[in-house]
Amino acid sequence: MSGQIDARLAELGIEVPEAAAPVANYVGYVVVGKMVYVSGQVTLKDGALQYQGKLGDSISLEDGQAAARLCGINIISQLKAACGGDLDRVKRVVRLGGFVNSTPDFTDQPKVINGASDLMVEVFGDKGRHCRAAVSAASLPLGVAVEIEATAEIE
Repeated sequence: MSGQIDARLAELGIEVPEAAAPVANYVGYVVVGKMVYVSGQVTLKDGALQYQGKLGDSISLEDGQAAARLCGINIISQLKAACGGDLDRVKRVVRLGGFVNSTPDFTDQPKVINGASDLMVEVFGDKGRHCRAAVSAASLPLGVAVEIEATAEIE
């Protein structure tokens, strides 16, 4: 039986993939008490990297927002794994930490990370409202345009 969040995802037409395996020596998430710490998620879809490049150069603001949204979907997949498949256990998305691969003169990092922030509110409602950071990076792993980490409280 699907929960409310799964129903909401279906209503939005969002397919949440299986949680991706880490690409180095770390785990996708760690549960400590009622907190879930999700490792930085990149723009991986169907086993292939998407949105590689720099904002302010080869990646448009709109594509950056789509990249952040994809990172957000991958965060939800890690949360689903951490909750044993039951996203209704997510009590609150507490924080997102967003990293944007951008040129030195690019200053719209917050607009880029809105792609993931907006997704969290679309999916979780008020429980998806969070604090966050949106910072520039000179480069990101595997040349991706965006990487986002998350912290959530679960029941």
